[in-house]
Amino acid sequence: MGTQTSDGPVLVLGGRSEIGLEVARRLAPGRVVILAARRAGILDSEIEQVRAAGASAVHAVEFDADDTATHAPLLEKLAAEHGGIGTAVLAFGVLGDQDRAESDPAHAVAVVHTDYVAQVSVLTTLATLLRAQGFGQIVVFGSIAGVRVRRANYVYGSAKAGLHGFAAGLGDALHGTGVQLLLVRPGFVIGRMTTGMDPAPMSSTPGQVADAVVRALGKGATRVAVPGRLNVAFFVMGLIPQFMWRRMPR
Repeated sequence: MGTQTSDGPVLVLGGRSEIGLEVARRLAPGRVVILAARRAGILDSEIEQVRAAGASAVHAVEFDADDTATHAPLLEKLAAEHGGIGTAVLAFGVLGDQDRAESDPAHAVAVVHTDYVAQVSVLTTLATLLRAQGFGQIVVFGSIAGVRVRRANYVYGSAKAGLHGFAAGLGDALHGTGVQLLLVRPGFVIGRMTTGMDPAPMSSTPGQVADAVVRALGKGATRVAVPGRLNVAFFVMGLIPQFMWRRMPR
């Protein structure tokens, strides 16, 4: 694919996300950036980071990923106020507690709601808006956990597996519309979300993930693994017999 660029604001849904902020900083120069998060009134540090990276303006808006009824009104309002959305980054999500989820159905449902249902709601709304404007980019984060679901984190992994499938189908539906959907599949990311966990092989940092995202957006790509050598690991994962796979760690 040829190089693609996008005009219009950068919208980060999950405005406190380390990866989302790193992507925003790289896309910020000369552009409006909107950070959407709960408790948007206390995003001063995040706003300053993006402003220092060269954004022409930075706005903070209230966004509750789990309240799906608010998604369409919010996104439609932002598009109307800013003349469209250039690049939307879905940076919200939770790991959840696997042990708790195995015996607490409400917690299992909460994890899947945030990591799959809420993402489907946002993606569907964004696809409609961007298709109508005829341009734009959407960045959605999958995970190595969703490539082949492991016993050790199957609740989170199953949500990511569903998201992979939805994003792949939506990306195909957007082909030829002028809208680029980039599915990012990182391995273990060293950051706040994984504090206390032992880093897995081929780990990356939020900055490294953001670098890969920006490169992939510029190339017009629809999928990117971070790091790139994970593509080989994804292939190998599919070959491991189930009796061995169920013993795989997180």
